[in-house]
Amino acid sequence: MLRTPGAWTFLAPALAARLPYAMLSLGIVLLVLDTHGSYGTAGSVAAVSAVAQAFIGPQTGRLADRYGQAAVLVPSVIVHAVSVGTLIALALGHAPVWTLFLAAAPAGASVPQVGAMVRARWVAKLSAEGAGQSAPGLSAAKLNTAFAFESVTDEFTFVIGPVLAGAIATSVTPAAGLIAEAALTVVGGLAFAAQRRTAPARHPHQPGARRVSALSSPGVRLLAGAFLGVGTVFGAMQVSVTAFTESVGQPGANGTVYGIFAGGSMLAGVLYGMVAWRRAARHRMLASYALLVLGCSTLWAMPNLVALSVAGLVCGLAIAPTLITGYTLVETLVADGAKTEAFTWLTGAIGLGLAVGSTAAGRLIDGHGPSAGFLVPMAGAGLGLVALVSLRHLLVAPGAPSTVVASVGERSAAPQLVGAAKG
Repeated sequence: MLRTPGAWTFLAPALAARLPYAMLSLGIVLLVLDTHGSYGTAGSVAAVSAVAQAFIGPQTGRLADRYGQAAVLVPSVIVHAVSVGTLIALALGHAPVWTLFLAAAPAGASVPQVGAMVRARWVAKLSAEGAGQSAPGLSAAKLNTAFAFESVTDEFTFVIGPVLAGAIATSVTPAAGLIAEAALTVVGGLAFAAQRRTAPARHPHQPGARRVSALSSPGVRLLAGAFLGVGTVFGAMQVSVTAFTESVGQPGANGTVYGIFAGGSMLAGVLYGMVAWRRAARHRMLASYALLVLGCSTLWAMPNLVALSVAGLVCGLAIAPTLITGYTLVETLVADGAKTEAFTWLTGAIGLGLAVGSTAAGRLIDGHGPSAGFLVPMAGAGLGLVALVSLRHLLVAPGAPSTVVASVGERSAAPQLVGAAKG
């Protein structure tokens, strides 16, 4: 997969541009906490940014499908840099809290959706490659590997990003974490936008044609809801693990426990990408999501850190396969002109779920103790599984047989692959 011509030209700048995605929330929390002295205020400002990103991000993805990625990325990184700079100035000037909300909203809304754009580039590259092969199914296998690679990259950035933001903020100044985030966004975003040769083709609106959003697909809405549940797991785990380690007198173990959770997901992503799956993607989605619910359902009852780490590892092992399969499925549910938007809806759903999960877990912890926070990932994932099981028929690609969910390469090789039922 990595030998695909032109792959590294967009992967390298994309990594720099994606790190800020995981730095923004913590950077805001550390800065506002330092200037205004309130965890509640800091968390609320960060939540405004996350919600704005969740709802506006898909709209930028839609614009990227229509006008091209560079046309959206360049103004986005400029708006983001200005908004983050304004937020820093307001916080350092001890401005009223409502002004911080006004600056946080455009800062979150303008976060470049590079992860979705990279996935769209993989689809374009491997679809074109598969069309020219005598055995196009090889492209489908590569696409599954590509989505696995992207999931591992996401996990890597979410492990490294907060550590980087925290280290810079604590060793230099609380504002420095956000300054670094904005700088990486501008440099990485512009470098990624400059790689026009690997960008997917634009799909401009045709006069008289009805504009259809990716969210108009019932399957996309179902997957977005399922990813919202995954996001609650991320958000609640961050808060609950911190509270649990502090309650047992080992606050320094927070990073280790959460690292096991994230490390399990990275490992599962690597292994998942190495397998040539023959089972339909929607069946794999149900299996991995069920494993996630199983792991989450035990978290609240863990008596010590060792047991919590083991339960967290089980949850982590289910995360990457769920995300990989979800992105694989959503690619089959929308037309070429809406793929970036569809990927962005899933990414935004995770971000929104993270904000909801962390807020709900925090309130439960305040009222009922640290273990109560672990009820949130169980509830969020459980609701997601109920939706997936009851509405699983929506995950079948339009025009595809009900027993097969084909990906890009598979649709181009339907006669060869439908019989083999490769998902």
